[in-house]
Amino acid sequence: MRATSIGHAGILIESDAGSILCDPWFDPAFFASWFVFPRNDQLDADLRERIENADYLYVSHLHGDHHDESWLRRHLRRDIPVLLPDYPTGEQRRRMEALGFTEFIRTSDGTELELRRGLSVAIHVETSITDGPGGDSALVVSDGESRIVNQNDCRTTDLAALAAHGPVDLHWLQYSGAIWYPMVYEMPESDKLNLCRAKVESQGARAMRYVESIGARAVVPSAGPPVFLDDDLAHLNMIDGDEASIFPDQRWFLERLTAGGHTGIVAVPGTTIDVTPSSIDVTHPMSDSEIDAIFSDKATYLDAYRADWADWLREQHDSWRRPRTDLISTLADWWGPLMESAPTVCSAIGAPCLIRTDGLEILVDFPNARVVDARDRTDADPGFRFDIGRDLLETVVAERAVDWSNSLLLSCRFTAWRSGEYNEYLYNFLKSLSVERMRRTEAEAVAKRRGDGDGIEDEIEIGPFIVQRKCPHRRADLSVFGEIEGEDLVCTLHGWRFDTATGECRTSGDHPLRIRRRSLRPDD
Repeated sequence: MRATSIGHAGILIESDAGSILCDPWFDPAFFASWFVFPRNDQLDADLRERIENADYLYVSHLHGDHHDESWLRRHLRRDIPVLLPDYPTGEQRRRMEALGFTEFIRTSDGTELELRRGLSVAIHVETSITDGPGGDSALVVSDGESRIVNQNDCRTTDLAALAAHGPVDLHWLQYSGAIWYPMVYEMPESDKLNLCRAKVESQGARAMRYVESIGARAVVPSAGPPVFLDDDLAHLNMIDGDEASIFPDQRWFLERLTAGGHTGIVAVPGTTIDVTPSSIDVTHPMSDSEIDAIFSDKATYLDAYRADWADWLREQHDSWRRPRTDLISTLADWWGPLMESAPTVCSAIGAPCLIRTDGLEILVDFPNARVVDARDRTDADPGFRFDIGRDLLETVVAERAVDWSNSLLLSCRFTAWRSGEYNEYLYNFLKSLSVERMRRTEAEAVAKRRGDGDGIEDEIEIGPFIVQRKCPHRRADLSVFGEIEGEDLVCTLHGWRFDTATGECRTSGDHPLRIRRRSLRPDD
């Protein structure tokens, strides 16, 4: 079996029985903010032909760096069979049908499916609102002799399920950041830098947990980082490691893999990895010295990349110019009914959110489920604030973008402020701006605030403490992801921290952890 990197989370998996194209992303995403790194706009003609003539298409989830609508529309035949993860909604299928695709293979969560003799797949899904309309997914591919796990950026909590299919030869996974926090937040630069460093460490620790659990013969860092070629965003790139950035590159994680005794493979777009039961052979599209220069002299590499795309970037900026509309009325008509349908979510948000844009101040009053002109509410005390350029705000409103994380926030083209801790309910609201999505978001919030089981009552030991087995945030198994760091218990799946003395969540106050010191044993 052969796996060829096509950039970011993109992989072309080929076997004697057929090929699977995974997460092809070529066109810059999120308002022209994210670019593929290393660049994949110079693939050779043979590889491009194999990509465009793959036998099957797998898109892990609907984020713009995985679901590249413009490229899919231009380059793939419409009758290619699309492998659908077992999501609880039909949104992904509807989005693919809108692009003209007609053939679909619906999979069952975690169940192995033979596509052809000698080619089988299993797709594992995560279904939290946090990850998208249905969640995120990971792909396991086998040709009967070799096995590849394409985890991309799926933060699964069930590590045993991925490994249950048998020994793994190649494990492709994310290790770098894929969020706007903390870079866009208004805070002292020293605090921002410290938070970035902590997040990078948390990202690396989480990825290593996956590596250790899967136990693959070789690991391929993938699904990031993006790079930012727009001058307004260039500060987000991590060049020497001293930047307030959460985007370390492949070399950083390869060093971590080596230190942990694991075999890592650097893959640039065009790198092929041939796998047999007895060998793993790597072929790069360029010399080792050329690959080394990408990472050792990244600033020069990005300068050349930026120059090649400068005209395109200017065209994108021009395309965002839009006429001014009555945003307050539009958002009131759109968001008002959604807030009324989600009282648990609004209660958990607990404070108004102020959106400022070019002289206009919009108050999203969650406690009262309405959108009003902030000038008419002098008594309001916003707990959250976003400053967003008018053109971008007009664009996402005109498009009725149902997921502002995917359409706007990941662009990092805004600034944010909050009075207290992270509030996942506000985040989930902004990802759920349709009736279908908000219905699921409200149901998830009700279950979470009710404290529905799923392992919460089970207890385990971590060091000198007895704690509930599942993290109150995303139900991660703390026997796998839990670590004691000083006075904190840390869930390394998302880096959430809990006070070991009280169980108080230091990351978000609405998620206490049940924890107590165990009685000392004679041998302690």
